[in-house]
Amino acid sequence: MSDEAIIKRLKVIVKEYGGQLGLAGAIGVDQGFISKVINQKQDISYYLIRKLCFQLKYSPEWLILGTGEKKIDKPESAKLITEIQMMRTEVDILHARMRAYEMEIKELRDQLHLDKKAG
Repeated sequence: MSDEAIIKRLKVIVKEYGGQLGLAGAIGVDQGFISKVINQKQDISYYLIRKLCFQLKYSPEWLILGTGEKKIDKPESAKLITEIQMMRTEVDILHARMRAYEMEIKELRDQLHLDKKAG
């Protein structure tokens, strides 16, 4: 998922609501929060995506992937958002495991290097 692509679509939504203040008011968040996300000073959160999809009826598929209809009002939206959140959690877990393996490999390499020096 490309954050830049989602931000591009978020800017479309901001324009549709007459600016950051209008969008912030429509979904009940602070305008500064919207600004930080757009200016990439804060990560795009699923909290924001969920609000845009549930409250304003934007399609999660359109918002996240850039495909399909822009706006929908279907019960599958909630299920799709939940599935996306679960996949994101799985990706985060896999990244954490990968970092742990990388650290373990580094330790093994360092030990091998020390063993070669000593031997």
